[in-house]
Amino acid sequence: MTRKVGWLFASVVVLVALAAVSIAFGARDVAFGDIADALFGDADSFSAAAVEKRMPRTVLAMIVGAALALSGAGMQAVTRNPVADPGILGVSGGASLAVVCGIVFFGMSDPYSYIVVAIAGAAAAAVFVYAIGSMGRGGATPLKLALSGAATAAAFTCLISAVLLPRVDVMTRFQHWQVGGVGGADWHRIAVLSPVLGAGALIAFACARGMNSLALGDDVATGLGENVGRTRILTGVAAVVLAGAATAIAGPIAFVGLLVPHACRALIGTDHRWLLPFSALVGASLLVASDVVGRLVVRPEEVDVGVVTAIIGAPLFIWIVRRQKVREL
Repeated sequence: MTRKVGWLFASVVVLVALAAVSIAFGARDVAFGDIADALFGDADSFSAAAVEKRMPRTVLAMIVGAALALSGAGMQAVTRNPVADPGILGVSGGASLAVVCGIVFFGMSDPYSYIVVAIAGAAAAAVFVYAIGSMGRGGATPLKLALSGAATAAAFTCLISAVLLPRVDVMTRFQHWQVGGVGGADWHRIAVLSPVLGAGALIAFACARGMNSLALGDDVATGLGENVGRTRILTGVAAVVLAGAATAIAGPIAFVGLLVPHACRALIGTDHRWLLPFSALVGASLLVASDVVGRLVVRPEEVDVGVVTAIIGAPLFIWIVRRQKVREL
């Protein structure tokens, strides 16, 4: 218990420190002392403008990172698949395709519409992947779900390109959104997004004990009095809402939902009552850190946060798959 509390406290400290770094550093740096002055209106005009611009960006990176990490942890619990996450299972791709179609064919521009359509697309993709993975002998095994999700994600990527390529104006407008980033953050978008992500997080936390039972297998979970079907549906709904809403605002950011739960299990164990809040904090820290790195490596230009997470996540994903294969042998 002491060890788990210690890790949670350390993750909070790290997140606060990274938030301060995110506000302080960019194309032009702001002294840490000027951040507090800017909040109280005593800083110079440049410091005040920089803090005012970077604060919503930092907050958006925190809540999107936390949402993606929670979504990944929920999907891994439901599928009992250690390489499950919104990107690999095609959920983020379904949300992206729904948003792109809404923009191109229906002229969507309101953040509320983005979120509703993205969640609907994510849900449809999740149902489709689960249905495909359930076909054949053995039902929805972790391997079949991963393969069907990867194939579906690839198909969605091709469909998005097919929709956008003939429409150069739309493709240029949403080029950065497709990569995934938090550069266009503002308080209005955060206010629209936060209640949806909050509802998804609450559902996930309420299912934490049920996720522990699912890890033991359906028969054991049923014997312990767990309603397996209800737990799977509620956890899946939470994961879809979190992934879909985060994708609607920040674009499809890969690997956060895959890597963070793995790292957190190594540090804090497999009890989801501790794993979920710890994953949320670490996911928020990872996305804030990735955003800072993207701003600093080529400044005064920027690298979108989705590119940074992909560079970090791809080799780690290969390592996780190889490690899992060795364990199975």
